Amino acid sequence: MIELKGIKRLYELEEITVKAIRGLDLSVEAGEFISVMGPSGSGKSTLMNILGCLDKPTEGSYILDGMETAKANSDEFALIRNSKIGFVFQGFNLLARTSALENVELPLFYNRKKQERNQRERAAAVLREVGLGERLYHMPSQLSGGQQQRVAIARAMVNDPAFILADEPTGNLDTEMTLEIMGLFQALNNNGKTVVMVTHEPELAAYTKRIITMRDGEIISDLPVTERRNAQEDLEQWKKDHAQLSREQEAG
Repeated sequence: MIELKGIKRLYELEEITVKAIRGLDLSVEAGEFISVMGPSGSGKSTLMNILGCLDKPTEGSYILDGMETAKANSDEFALIRNSKIGFVFQGFNLLARTSALENVELPLFYNRKKQERNQRERAAAVLREVGLGERLYHMPSQLSGGQQQRVAIARAMVNDPAFILADEPTGNLDTEMTLEIMGLFQALNNNGKTVVMVTHEPELAAYTKRIITMRDGEIISDLPVTERRNAQEDLEQWKKDHAQLSREQEAG
């Protein structure tokens, strides 16, 4: 699915060369669920941009779903980005004056290979898949933060991309909504979707299958998650604990 070989990304800032990524190798198989962790300045954001075809490496090879991205021109690069990658961001990035259905439908207009007459039906089907079948015509302002992120995930899925790239996808959500979104990612992954998620929270990484840790532009560890948590089970337990706490507060 993803093959990075000898990736370097250098930035020239006046008389200083910043080595954001220093010769990185990474392979991701189809169906994996990976978290990328590391402190600020570790290179994870630069790696995210390269994986998402938002930036090109200074050196090295990036093969995505059988395509060598370094050889693509700007138009091909944009097509790869739209057709092969589904983006989910911390800030949702929804269009405020368009419905959930229209937000999800939008990427289909830019995908020449998948333009169909039933684009609206496709968008509605994906919204139902993420549990928003009854919210098709709601505006973002009429949705909770967790529901807005579900719309964003549906938008990322609508073109059936090779993988989903999630950047701190629960950073603006409370505990309950965070567990709902992680449960959704786990469900998508269980159905075969490849997910790469950047996070700074170890408790979220525990819901993935593999944790990559970066520092100073290099991967310092790449380990499987041996005690993987189940987000749906944790959500149910959280609701029970929250209900019990509410009862105790009312009684007290």
